Amino acid sequence: MIDIKIRPVHPSDAEAVHEIRIQPSVARHTLAIPSERVKSSKDFMESISQDAHLMVATVEDKLVGIAGLHIKPGKQRHIAVLGISIHEKYHGKGIGGALIDSLLDIADNYLGLIRIEIEVNVSNEKAMKLYKKKGFQVEGQLKKAHFYAGEYHDVFIMGRVK
Repeated sequence: MIDIKIRPVHPSDAEAVHEIRIQPSVARHTLAIPSERVKSSKDFMESISQDAHLMVATVEDKLVGIAGLHIKPGKQRHIAVLGISIHEKYHGKGIGGALIDSLLDIADNYLGLIRIEIEVNVSNEKAMKLYKKKGFQVEGQLKKAHFYAGEYHDVFIMGRVK
C-alpha cells in the first residue's frame, strides 16, 4: 500500500500537472492534447475561479494526480462536473479513488451539491468501474463526442445524485 496525500492544488503544481496531462494514456481519455504547452497549465492554475475546487494527490512528494469539481453557473449551481487525471505509472494504485473521495466530501459536506457529473470514454472500463463504485451511474451516451487515435469515440455521461 502506498502513502497517498491529498491537498489543494497550488499554482506551483502547473508543470507536474502538465506532465500528467500530456501522457498518451491520459490524453487519450481526456480533452488534453499531447502538444499542449506548460503555459496553458500555468494560465489555468492562475485563473482558477471560486467555483472550481481542485485537489492533487502526491506520493513521496511527487504529484501523481489531479481532480476537480467545476460548479455550473446560474440555475445549475447545485451541479458540478468532475474531472480527473492520474499519472500513468500510478494507475490502479488507489489514487483516483482517494481524489474522488476528497472531492465528494467537499461536494457533500461543504458545498451542498446534489449532482456530480462526469464524462468517460466508453472504452475506459477501469474508470467506469471506479465511478460506479463511487456511486455514479451511466445516464446517457454521446455519439462520436471525443476524437483520439484518428477516430471519433462515444462518451458516457455518468451522474451521482444525492
